[in-house]
Amino acid sequence: MNYLPLGRLRPAEPTVAVIRFDGVIGLRGKRGLSLLRYAGAIDRAFAQRGLKAVALAINSPGGSPAQSALLYRRIRQLAAERAVPVLAFAEDVAASGGYWLALAADEIYAEETSLLGSIGVVTAGFGFVEVLGRLGIERRLHTAGENKSLLDPFLPEDARGVERLTTLQTDLHETFKDMVRQRRGGKLKGEDNVLFSGEVFAGKRALGMGLIDGIGELRGVVRGLFGEDTRIRMIAPERKRFFFGRLAQPFGFDAADIASDLVTRMEERLIWARFGL
Repeated sequence: MNYLPLGRLRPAEPTVAVIRFDGVIGLRGKRGLSLLRYAGAIDRAFAQRGLKAVALAINSPGGSPAQSALLYRRIRQLAAERAVPVLAFAEDVAASGGYWLALAADEIYAEETSLLGSIGVVTAGFGFVEVLGRLGIERRLHTAGENKSLLDPFLPEDARGVERLTTLQTDLHETFKDMVRQRRGGKLKGEDNVLFSGEVFAGKRALGMGLIDGIGELRGVVRGLFGEDTRIRMIAPERKRFFFGRLAQPFGFDAADIASDLVTRMEERLIWARFGL
């Protein structure tokens, strides 16, 4: 007697795959949100049986424009290939690059207390010129190409460098604005000088300005759209294992890695602090 495989005996359950993007966007090793880290999870999310939609749970204050664009592009490519809708859900924050990532969705939801927007570009740094002088240290910088160095923190800030940085920021800002207009289209209701000022908006105001489509949380919205029997499946990025690499270190750790991780955590803390978090 021939039997059908078990998977053929019953249809696949209606499924919504959920990818959580929590943190600062950028190539920051194990911690950052990047295409390198999330490519596999995105592919797996769109490959689920019985897939009704892919949901993005976003809690990010932003970060790298390039990684935001790369993640956005991969999600949109697969959504088009599989003809699957994408939903985004802002939690505490979906700002700057975090909002860029939310634009990969066909519909965006948030809580009334969520913070969204920050459609702008920011560059932060430090200047150590006086510190070096007090320590008797001389900074020596040699370049081939007059524009190779941009606002070196160990040299005095110069107007020409600031002008070049402003040009770069303007180019990135225009790209960001074009993306918002392309994805939100006729839904936008606010004035450009408010929408694109870099201002952050709470969920209710963001809804009124057309930056999001509704107030709601992931589970409730998904069940309301696709039915109470919809399976919500979390898809996590694979964790890279460094066990053998750690064994090679004298005491199981690398001082350089620890220092790098500490600096990264400090930078992330400063980015989150912009939103009172």
